[in-house]
Amino acid sequence: AAPAGWAGTAAGPDTAALERAIAHVPDDDVTAALIRVGGDGSWTGAAGLRSLRTGAAATQDLRFRAGSTTKVVTASVVLQLVAEGRVELDAPVTRYLPGLLPASFTEPPTVRHLLTWTSGLQAGATLGETPEEMYAQRFRTLSPRRVVATAVAKGPAFAPGERQVYQNIDYTVLGLLIEKVTGDSYAHQAERRVLRPLGMRGTGFPAGPDPLIHGPHLRAYAEVGGRTVDVTEWNMSDRWAVGDMISTTADLEKLVRGLFGGRVVPGPLLDRMLTVPDVAGATHGMGLQRFVHDNGTVLWAKTGSRPGYHTVLAATRDLRRTAVYGATARSARHNGLGLASRFALPAFNR
Repeated sequence: AAPAGWAGTAAGPDTAALERAIAHVPDDDVTAALIRVGGDGSWTGAAGLRSLRTGAAATQDLRFRAGSTTKVVTASVVLQLVAEGRVELDAPVTRYLPGLLPASFTEPPTVRHLLTWTSGLQAGATLGETPEEMYAQRFRTLSPRRVVATAVAKGPAFAPGERQVYQNIDYTVLGLLIEKVTGDSYAHQAERRVLRPLGMRGTGFPAGPDPLIHGPHLRAYAEVGGRTVDVTEWNMSDRWAVGDMISTTADLEKLVRGLFGGRVVPGPLLDRMLTVPDVAGATHGMGLQRFVHDNGTVLWAKTGSRPGYHTVLAATRDLRRTAVYGATARSARHNGLGLASRFALPAFNR
C-alpha cells in the first residue's frame, strides 16, 4: 500500500529509503508505521491501518504505547533532582530508599549504577514468560513495589559496576526513588518536569491499572496461540516508570529535541547522561544507548516495546538529524532492533 501521507524536503534525510521502508505497510507482520524525521531536513510518513477491524488508515496524530522510551523521561527526572542537589549520583540508593535491600546486598548500588544498568539487581516478577501467559494475565495488577520486592529477594547477580545488563528493574527502583525524594507521584513529576515544559500535550501515563489508551490511537495486535489477537487494552501497572508512557511521534520528537537541546537536563549532566560507563561491552549511557551507523554516524537512541507496539527515538548529539517512530507489529520475535533497522536507521543514511 502507498503511504497514507508524507512530506519531505529535497535536502537532508534519504527520503527515498524512508519511503521504501513503509511502502508495503501493512504487510504480514507490521500493521502500521508512523515515522517523523527532523534536523537539517524533515520528513514524515504514515502507512498502514489504525485498526484491522475498521480498516481505517493510520495517521500521524495517533497515540501509541511508547514502551521503554519512558526510561528517557525517568532518567531526566532523576538528573534534574541531581541538579537541584536533592539526589547524589554516587550515593547508595539506600540513602533514599532505606530498607530497600536485604542483607544479601553487602554493597548497595548507587544512583549512577541504576541509571546505567550496572546495579547488579536481578529481574523481578512479570506477568509471564510466553505471549500466551502474558495475554492471559493482561488485566492483572502487578505493582512496582511487588516487582522490586521479588527482585531484591534474589540477591545481587554481580557487584555494582562490574557489568552492564539492560533490564527494567533498575528504572522501577528509580521510579520509587523519585516518589520518595519528591513526596509526589512519578507521573506528576514526569509531567511537571518534562512533558509540560516541552509541550508534549499528546503524552501521558495510565491512571493506575487503567488498560485503555484514551483519545485517537493505533490499535495493536499480536500472535498468541497461533491466532492474531487485539492487545491494545493492557494493564501496564508493572511497567510504570519503566515503560507505561503513551505518546505520539510529534511528542517524541519534542522530547529528543528538548533533551539534546539542553532544555530538560543541564549541560554538564547531559554530558554524563551520554557517557557510556567503562565496563566491558557497555553501550548504554543513562536512559539512552549509543549506536554507530554503518556510515560512521554516532547516534543516541532508545527503543520501546510493549505487546504489539514498537517505538524508537534517536538523534545525533548535535541534532543534525532526529528520527522517531511508532509502529504496530504482530510478531513476538521483535525486540525493537529489527524494526529500528527498517524504520529509523535510513534516516541517518546521509
